[in-house]
Amino acid sequence: MALQRDKIIETAFRLLDEEGLDGMTLRKLACAVGVRAPSLYWHFRDKRDLLDAMSEALLEGVARDIPTGAHWRETVHRIGAELRQAFKSRRDGARVYAGTFAVSRNVLRTTEALVQAFRDAGAEPEFAATAGLHVMHYVLGFVIEEQALPTDPDQVALLKQAFTDAVEDGCPCLRDARDALLEPDFDARFREGLELLLDGVERRVAAGRGRKR
Repeated sequence: MALQRDKIIETAFRLLDEEGLDGMTLRKLACAVGVRAPSLYWHFRDKRDLLDAMSEALLEGVARDIPTGAHWRETVHRIGAELRQAFKSRRDGARVYAGTFAVSRNVLRTTEALVQAFRDAGAEPEFAATAGLHVMHYVLGFVIEEQALPTDPDQVALLKQAFTDAVEDGCPCLRDARDALLEPDFDARFREGLELLLDGVERRVAAGRGRKR
């Protein structure tokens, strides 16, 4: 039974890579596995239940080897980078995870590691948990946008030119910042965005808001 469930999840990922999240239906999955659709309900109540299981599988390698004694910011950056890579490992991976409320081993381990990092920064439990969720939401949103970009260089060039033309008149702030906004280095952009979030957490803890009591 467990092996068959693993096979279904593995096939679901293959179908996801081929069809995308919108094209991955339980009917198509049943056909790919070689069973009738009702047979899937022995393992998954519905598509959301399947996505929860796929989300758990996506996080299999995240937050497993956190160096002892590492600075809390290093830990959050490490987990953030591992989450981003996990979501990017599959087509629409971030969309698969979005909306997941699974109480499962990998999800709980990753969340616990994030919260512990913010506790190490001096945050009280409630604020540390909230900050951890903000990091997760940031990574999800970033990867969803990242995976939604066209892969054709010509289409990307057209989008950049359209933006440049559109902000030339009437949008001076965007025009002055267009080079930064069109920066193709997503690794650097990801790290900078996470740094902004961590700066906010650090300042709030230092000011006594969210500090452990």
